[in-house]
Amino acid sequence: MKTNRGARSWMLVLAVTTAAGLGACKKTTPTPDPVTPVGPPSTGSRAELTKDSIFLYAKQVYLWNDALPSYGVFNPRQYTSASTDLANYNAELLAITKYKINPATNAAYEYRASDPSTPKYSNIQDLSNKNPVAVIAPLGSVNTDGDGYDIGIYSLYPVGNSDNDYQVYIRAVSPGSSAAAKGLTRGTRITAVNGKSIGTDFQNERTVLNTLTGNTITSATLSGFKTDGTPFTETLNRTSYKSSPVYKSKVFTQSGKKVGYLSFARFSALTASGSDANLDPVFADFAAQGITDLIIDLRYNGGGYVSTAEYLVNLIAPSSAKGTMYVEKYNTSMQANSAESILKNQPLVDANGKLQYSSGKLITYANVDYSIAGNTAVFNKKGSLNGVTNVVFIVSGSTASASELTINALKPFVNVKLVGTQTYGKPVGFFPITIENHYDVYYSMFETVNSKGEGGYYAGFTPDVVDAFDDCFHDFDNPLENYVAKSLNLLAPATAKPSASVVASINASRSLSTSSATANMTGKLEGSGRIIGMVETRHKLKK
Repeated sequence: MKTNRGARSWMLVLAVTTAAGLGACKKTTPTPDPVTPVGPPSTGSRAELTKDSIFLYAKQVYLWNDALPSYGVFNPRQYTSASTDLANYNAELLAITKYKINPATNAAYEYRASDPSTPKYSNIQDLSNKNPVAVIAPLGSVNTDGDGYDIGIYSLYPVGNSDNDYQVYIRAVSPGSSAAAKGLTRGTRITAVNGKSIGTDFQNERTVLNTLTGNTITSATLSGFKTDGTPFTETLNRTSYKSSPVYKSKVFTQSGKKVGYLSFARFSALTASGSDANLDPVFADFAAQGITDLIIDLRYNGGGYVSTAEYLVNLIAPSSAKGTMYVEKYNTSMQANSAESILKNQPLVDANGKLQYSSGKLITYANVDYSIAGNTAVFNKKGSLNGVTNVVFIVSGSTASASELTINALKPFVNVKLVGTQTYGKPVGFFPITIENHYDVYYSMFETVNSKGEGGYYAGFTPDVVDAFDDCFHDFDNPLENYVAKSLNLLAPATAKPSASVVASINASRSLSTSSATANMTGKLEGSGRIIGMVETRHKLKK
């Protein structure tokens, strides 16, 4: 995730505090010695001081800071068993996030069942590993702001009857990449990589396949079939590129209705003027064509900037939507300004990463207003599309953060339906805390609720139409694609049934994708391995 942070070398070092002495007692009662609380030592190695800072910031800014123990009980310097400093810091952060228990589930809010070694919401990023220099393979390497550095294949979908009899399809291609330039799309089938056939030995071939979705390879020659059945052989090269978050947009006409469709990959930053160069043309076209209903495809969208989610809501919502859109709720310490002493170590930089001053004094996060009133977003209609009252969101377990905020914020104002599988469940967001001028720590800092006070969807949203068949045999904007077809049927039920040949083709695809071997051959999704999150970059200063 790319963030505009600027150079910040301030480092938190807190002195040991001493408790006040006890009052006098009767002479017949022994007077206990004064008790000095265990606090962070004033000295230590660079790594030890960083561990102290990770915990001490959490005690103030973490959403569930009331669940954290004292410094002495937690002992942040105990995390030394990993081979790298970053791994030790991540182990400490994981321990921090396991303290708060959700009474509804009796499990830690931040516990990720699919990967117990990783916090569900919080994370630490090494600032030396930002795109387009490097990212963690084999995940797709387009960052929040659309900086790509790979061959352009976001994810693969291997399906089949067994490890020795399977096929590989592309889930998505990043716009602007080498793969996109060569005409590859979602639904493209890959039969060979660098001249070697794929499909007969999954356990050995998966290593080669995984390299296609990362940035470790400089080029690869792929052979296969495009969605129209045309054979191809193309050499894809790793390049640095700018990628639009819009996979596809289209207007469908069905049962007398015009339905707009948008497949959206992530919530990238708005332009300096506060507009969105990617979304504005799409919604201008929707308005020009007179659409009455919308399908927003967020199945692979792990989030991004809160400001862009708010912008999308303002593009969709009718002009009658007024007042509160959503509220960001910080912990009571933040709301009461009791975290000022620690947040003054974090400069509040501008959009260009530059330090800001007021009356000659450096502006820091201690100057930010964390009250409810100061963090309430209100509707401000964008674009010329109006009158849409029915919206279907296509979702999955990779739909998280800013995506879920968009859904939740719209629910009180339009008729919202969901198609797909359970969403990730992340009603919390953050801004980065920079430590050692080397690491950005993203603690869960605020929880969002909509205008009705609805939130707390830690288990995710359950779709109105639950279907696990993510149809990678068709491109996003194909009306026969499973989730698109089901969404269209909700908005504009078709009067004519598909032909027998189309039904047979869809059933064959579904059968292949749901074979017993498929569960062991699932491709790696960016969203399932790395949730981008819900990043807040706009901050009101206290008056």
